[in-house]
Amino acid sequence: MRVLFTSYAEKSHFLGMVPLAWALRNAGHEVRVASQPELTDVITGAGLTAVPVGKNHGLGRLLQLAKDTGQEKDFDMAEDRPEMLTWQQIKTGYQGHVLWWCRVVNDPMIAELTEYCRQWEPDLVIWEPLTYAGSIAAKACGAAHARFMWGLDLTARMRGHYLRARQEAGVATDALGQWMGVHSRGFGVPFSEDMTTGHFTIDYTPGSLRLDLPLTYVPLRYIPYNGVAVVPPWLHVPPAKPRVCLTLGTSATERLDGYSVPVQDILTSLADLDIEVVATLPEKQQAELSHVPDNVRLVSFVPLHVLAPTCSVMIHHGGGGSFSTSVVNAVPQLILADMFDAPLKGELLAQQGAGLTLHSSQATGPRVREHLLRLLNEPSFTQAAQRLRQETLATPGPNQIVPELERLTAEHRGRAVS
Repeated sequence: MRVLFTSYAEKSHFLGMVPLAWALRNAGHEVRVASQPELTDVITGAGLTAVPVGKNHGLGRLLQLAKDTGQEKDFDMAEDRPEMLTWQQIKTGYQGHVLWWCRVVNDPMIAELTEYCRQWEPDLVIWEPLTYAGSIAAKACGAAHARFMWGLDLTARMRGHYLRARQEAGVATDALGQWMGVHSRGFGVPFSEDMTTGHFTIDYTPGSLRLDLPLTYVPLRYIPYNGVAVVPPWLHVPPAKPRVCLTLGTSATERLDGYSVPVQDILTSLADLDIEVVATLPEKQQAELSHVPDNVRLVSFVPLHVLAPTCSVMIHHGGGGSFSTSVVNAVPQLILADMFDAPLKGELLAQQGAGLTLHSSQATGPRVREHLLRLLNEPSFTQAAQRLRQETLATPGPNQIVPELERLTAEHRGRAVS
């Protein structure tokens, strides 16, 4: 069959898809990846066939502008308290979600992506959960389509909250449905609710951490992929001291003006500990440090799937790759959570006993030090992390779920067009 993966141009959202794309190719299927031109080199660097469509989005620039002018959206997609999910509470925030993630990110790629799908006729379109352009294109060409999750399924849960609040209020407004319907009707097909969540969802979140939602999920074992990677000489041998990794992702520096936590304060607070801290910071952020303690190794990049197995603790921002790579290597985590699913992910991890979490606004050097010492000195965290790893290893890998994807594609292929 023909399978089209699609993601808006955000590298961290695409990388998790790569092992499944390889598995489908190895099974004999024809695989291509469609995204905005900015992501082309990342796609081809993964050994996959790229299809550039539309124009690059300006989300990072607009988010930074909103931050600089004090107009940031404070809608919490992880909100789950009934008293905060009334129609009056939810309508404006959800409409803002549609504005930022649908119009800003998706509008520049919908027309060309749909045109390509109608020409190439994929059997299955797999889209990351904010690339609604993928479901619109699948609907227009009659393909089965599935979301590929890189984190907790907040979009589907919030969609359910929104629809319930809307019904209880007796109003007809549906910001997402109306936006998607305008585009789909332009291609001659009506909006349907499956366009918001896919015919099914591929999810590498461990089952014990997954949100309980009434959707069809295909569990997938996470396989770390970080892009083109080289093992540095210092990673050839095991560390002489407990190694702690501090990694804060790429989006904060590539899309915004920097990190939301005080990196210098954190490194200084750890300076007297008998550990090795590996801090992955871009060169610009390295140059901004006033002092580098003797127990800190600064690197601009190191593949996490190589580094994590040598670490005693991972300190990170809660990104999908950092979180899942830590899980599969049974490394206790300290999540300095900031946005989207990271705070909830940190809470769920802490409930499992496999880590601790701090909101980025509370992540001072002394507090990070306090939490790190607990993770290093209390064996229960490592034991819980090992249980989470075993749960993950028991989940089918990319090669193993290919027959299920073939079955689901056959079940849904062509349903979208009647």
